[in-house]
This record gives sequence, C-alpha cells and structure tokens, in this order.
Amino acid sequence: MTRRRLDSNVCGVTAAVAVIDGKWKTALLWLLESGPHRPAELLRRLPGLSEKVLSEALREMAEDGLVHREVYDVLPPKTVYSLTAFGRELAEALAPLSDWGHRRLEKLAESGLPVAAS
Repeated sequence: MTRRRLDSNVCGVTAAVAVIDGKWKTALLWLLESGPHRPAELLRRLPGLSEKVLSEALREMAEDGLVHREVYDVLPPKTVYSLTAFGRELAEALAPLSDWGHRRLEKLAESGLPVAAS
C-alpha cells in the first residue's frame, strides 16, 4: 500500500477515498463497525488477507484517526482494534454508497453483464 500526501485544495471525495483506498480497508471498516476485534479474528474473517497487509492497513487507518489500537499488558500480549468516533462517522457516510453499490450489482446481474471482482 502506498501512502500519498494530499494537497489541501483537493476535492473532499478524493480526500475521503484516500483513507479507504486499497483492497482491504473497507472490509476492515465494515468488520470493526460491529465492535472491537483482535488481529487473528480479522484474519479469520477475511480469507486472503495476509498478516503483513493487515498490519499495514490497520497502522494506516490508525494514523488516519479511523481505528484505535488498544494493547493490554498481559501475557501473552493482547491487542484489540476498534473504530474511533471519526471511523464510525466515515462508516455512516459510506452506508449510502454501499447501498448504491448493491443496487448497481443487482442491475448488472439483471442485465446479464459479468460482475468483475476486485
């Protein structure tokens, strides 16, 4: 995942998309919306996601203020990730876009056009 700095004059949609850019961030946002999760839980729920990519995505999401990382001082070490208020706000803002996307998929299915997987 490549991070890039945004110009302050950029479109708001571009600024929003920049924090969820990538294959896994929207799925992580969706999972964390249901409550706190440990990294192993997230890996189990998202087949195909590697530990390295998960760590990078969660770190970037934390840097962007979307995710809170709680580390418990126990043995073995325990880390839990949850959405911040800012992350919940983003999830709520994305809900209408998700609805639109589902309607688009239905239209494609009705028309017989193939639905491309990302």
